[in-house]
Amino acid sequence: MRRQPVQARSTARVQRMLEAAAQLINEVGYEELTTSLIAERAKVSIGSLYQFFPDKRAIVQELYRRHMTEFLARVDELFRSGELTHWWDAVGGVVDIWVEMARETPAILRVGDAIDRHLLDPESENDEILANRLLALLGERFGVPTEETLRIALLIAIATGDELVKLAFRRDPNGDEAVLTQAKVMIHGYLAQSISGTRASGTRALQEDR
Repeated sequence: MRRQPVQARSTARVQRMLEAAAQLINEVGYEELTTSLIAERAKVSIGSLYQFFPDKRAIVQELYRRHMTEFLARVDELFRSGELTHWWDAVGGVVDIWVEMARETPAILRVGDAIDRHLLDPESENDEILANRLLALLGERFGVPTEETLRIALLIAIATGDELVKLAFRRDPNGDEAVLTQAKVMIHGYLAQSISGTRASGTRALQEDR
């Protein structure tokens, strides 16, 4: 964004722009999206739009940034809840949150290369930030080994899961349940193997030290 809104009126205008962009992406796609269309749908002047955003990509970037911030907040809330008894439940819950938010804002799945991979942090890719957060939460809550091997496994699971969720929503606007179910099966199975392998390696190393 060129500048952050300060007054309530400006904040409301920016929110309308973001909501308009999300609606239009669903209707015409990102390639056909224009700042003029966004301004018209949001009922703001094109000059007002350019006060905050230099182009349509900047608007979509802000939409995605807010989406990911909310996603991470919901994941943190999930891990703080008393509902989880095993890492398996936590991973399934994270997938459910991603699917729920995709249903709320399906445009997020359709913006493709418009999103800067380092949007959330100039030093780390977006998926790496999520993988690091999940690794820390799983280690703290369930004693999962917080090793590099598992961090890479989480990174792969995130990238693969994202593509499978996109596939589910291409097949069905509300998310094809058969695809989403199989996505969970695949992610659970892959991470179970990775966690088991990491723990086994740790046990062998401990025995060798003795």
